[in-house]
Amino acid sequence: MAAPAPPRRRRKTAPRLPECGYALDGRTCRKRGDHLCDPRANHVRGFIEQVLVHTKDTWRGRPFVLELWQWRDIIRPLFGRVVWSTEGGVHGYVRQYRIAWIEIARKNGKTELLAAIMLYLLVGEYQGGAELYGVARDKDQAALAFNVAMDMVKLSPLLRKRLQVKEHNRRIVDAKHGGVYAVIAADAAGALGSNPSGVAADEILAWRDRSMWDAMRTGMGARRQPLMVAATTAGTTDAKFAAGMHSEMQRIEDDPSRAPHVFVYLRNVPMDADPWDERNWKLSNPALGRFLSLRALREEALEAKNDPASENSFRQYRLNQWVAQATRWMPMHLYDRQPGEPWLDPAYRLDALTGRECYAGLDLAARQDLTAWCLVFPDEDELACDVLWRFWLPEAALPELDRRNDGKVLRWVRAGWIEVTDGNVLDYEKVYEAIEADAERFDILSVDADRWSLDPVVQAIGERCGLEPVTLSQTYTAMTPGMTSLMDLVVTDGLRHHGNPVARWCFDNVEARRAPYDPELIRPDKPERHATGKRIDGVPTASMAVGAWKGRAAQPAVVPNLW
Repeated sequence: MAAPAPPRRRRKTAPRLPECGYALDGRTCRKRGDHLCDPRANHVRGFIEQVLVHTKDTWRGRPFVLELWQWRDIIRPLFGRVVWSTEGGVHGYVRQYRIAWIEIARKNGKTELLAAIMLYLLVGEYQGGAELYGVARDKDQAALAFNVAMDMVKLSPLLRKRLQVKEHNRRIVDAKHGGVYAVIAADAAGALGSNPSGVAADEILAWRDRSMWDAMRTGMGARRQPLMVAATTAGTTDAKFAAGMHSEMQRIEDDPSRAPHVFVYLRNVPMDADPWDERNWKLSNPALGRFLSLRALREEALEAKNDPASENSFRQYRLNQWVAQATRWMPMHLYDRQPGEPWLDPAYRLDALTGRECYAGLDLAARQDLTAWCLVFPDEDELACDVLWRFWLPEAALPELDRRNDGKVLRWVRAGWIEVTDGNVLDYEKVYEAIEADAERFDILSVDADRWSLDPVVQAIGERCGLEPVTLSQTYTAMTPGMTSLMDLVVTDGLRHHGNPVARWCFDNVEARRAPYDPELIRPDKPERHATGKRIDGVPTASMAVGAWKGRAAQPAVVPNLW
């Protein structure tokens, strides 16, 4: 008799997940498991397009109708992708993405989109006690998206009734559900106590470090479906936090399984692409031709072709490329174009300048560096100027600097363009004597000196020469006006430098470092000074002198009181 067959074992199968069930306008999502829920995405779209309006320029007051790329590439996947969750004992579908990284060029609507998302999280998506934070390098930067959201509230009849705007402390309050949207700086204290349900992290390129990012990221852990949205333009390669985040986002874009909870939208023109080919511009500027002017980009591209610093800015802010913060500044073909009458030696045409009004800049070396003194003599029409430099170097510094520059420095010393003083440190007595002689020969209206100059030296110049130097820090704010005016003079052939070889060497070496928080602010920068033996001292002195001249010319005339 045959043995009985063993009982059949049933396969263990994973329990079938329920349908999504999210309904909107009579349509219900019947999908199961991880999926793209169109009704959820459409709910966000409906809120933005039917409740919100644009706030800028000719678009102000018009419905915020999402561009195709905003809807298809960002809003739909960001809010539509859901996963099944049982956290906290609550079963249901939640958003897949907790972090969103949006990286596109400037003026493509990042700020408006960020404000729209924050208002949806505050009002359109019910989360009791919602805490939303706008975070950036400082409060003013963080307030950019908040201010747009505030205007959207004021321009929307529905939101005006629902929300309270408190401009004095930058808060939007939803009293009905206990929600709030507030602004904080990326270095603000006390962020560890927050419990954010949404974060608008603006312009990561300017953040000093990751402390605020980590505080917000860890604070979201108690929320069921929080969302941190980082919107930024490409930064500089030496911005460690921002550059590191960008590299990680590239890895996630290549392999989404690396971090399934992170949404990545990167629009960077490859570094090896032709920056002047308009066909490449659309990649980093999806709004080009709509609310971003093609004509404006063409004009900026034209300017950038003749200005290395502008090219770097064009690549970063228009092509969304990660670039070095400091770049070559002076187009030397423009600098050499109209030098004025070449001088055979430093005293060649001093008599022609005697008695003329001028402005001075001074950059003192502490020990073994180059010391520079610059005098700028404006023409009567103030459209151009003559420039005179004097340079000093301590004897001990000459051999190494000359070796690193193929013997040029010694030739300049022998020709009188650089005066060498005895010893290991600069003999300031030689500097005093030269400045005192210039003060007798010329009408020096002002002296601007680097704030890091030695106080006793500045004081001695005042006492011996009858001058009162104004000390300046070589910061972005202090140096930008002079450098901008100096470049304008070069471009318009208004800088008659008379072929001073040491000054030309400095201009050929100098780089422009742009402020990470404002691309319009620049200051002169040394290119790996100690490794290369390059010097730039003739540039900041000329910048300070030209800045003083232009700043004084811009001041309104004083009208005497005749009564």
